[in-house]
Amino acid sequence: MITRPLDMLGAAPVNAHPAQAPRSPPIENVTLTLVVTIALAIAFDYINGFHDTANAIATSVATRALRPQHALLMAAAFNFIGAFAGTAVAKTIGAGLVDETTTTAAVVMAALIGAIVWNLITWWLGLPSSSSHALIGGLLGATIAAVGTGAIKVEGLVNKVLIPLVTSPILGFIGALALIVFLGWLVYAATRRPDGPDRRFLSNLFRRLQVFSAGFMAFAHGSNDAQKTMGIITLALYTAGVIPTVEVPFWVIVVSATAISLGTAIGGWRIMQTMGHRVTELEPIHGFAAETTAATIIYTAAHFGMPVSTTHVISSAIMGVGTSRGIKGVKWGVARRILVAWILTIPAAGIVGALTWYVLNALGVH
Repeated sequence: MITRPLDMLGAAPVNAHPAQAPRSPPIENVTLTLVVTIALAIAFDYINGFHDTANAIATSVATRALRPQHALLMAAAFNFIGAFAGTAVAKTIGAGLVDETTTTAAVVMAALIGAIVWNLITWWLGLPSSSSHALIGGLLGATIAAVGTGAIKVEGLVNKVLIPLVTSPILGFIGALALIVFLGWLVYAATRRPDGPDRRFLSNLFRRLQVFSAGFMAFAHGSNDAQKTMGIITLALYTAGVIPTVEVPFWVIVVSATAISLGTAIGGWRIMQTMGHRVTELEPIHGFAAETTAATIIYTAAHFGMPVSTTHVISSAIMGVGTSRGIKGVKWGVARRILVAWILTIPAAGIVGALTWYVLNALGVH
């Protein structure tokens, strides 16, 4: 007897994943579960905005280069613009870390809840943890709970997340330290000249330059962080069968850019106090060096699709400029608290993501 595969008869294989099954018209796949998942992604993006606002503008506010209200508005604007800089990071989140063909709506939803819960905890405690790594941790935890470790793309995780997680703060520290030493030498050489500017003039000059470095920092933040939400929404759309490939739709870019910029406009004053005042005492020249170094690293990473942590890089850059004054130039007790938050973020968000998946699965959300 001649038999034909089920998919030749117009039916999907029994155990086919929605992303592998023949795709019905997109509108039929827009379910309540998908809508809730996208809403959670937008909420995460918004929380990311006010959670990470301090990272982009804390140094400018601390040195009085910008008033808090002006800094918030500028950061919101440049976050929005930066979100349109590319989609390489979004593709890493959407298809570079876990097997997208095994992902379900429950996995994406659990990942977002894990990231949101950890973000809110660290925001309340005033700890500058990484929203990026919270999302990655939530996604990994939920995926492992749902289908096991086999769905993890180890090469992508190592090359795009783990290596940059270690190297980006180191580069931030060394780069900012080197830049502040170089700028300090220039200032010293300039003030030694008989016709050279005085220190007050140079301080005002760097205060003005900080406006540009803060804008660059906010742009870089938007170029990297907004893409994480783009990636998770795109993954949700793909798993639901609404889009055929993990390519970011334009409307997703617009929504993600808007949400993160609105969150930025609200601000994160608890974390701003930690970043701007408690790690080290900052002057305009230090703020300029820290922001310029961090923004360069973050934007470069975004170009190569690496979802690095804005928090990690700017924190280490601030420590770097503080160290230029000597070991005692940095309040290492606060730095240790920040380091603990760095270490805990991925596993903590992963645990919350896994537990959330078990709850959603028990409730029948698939």
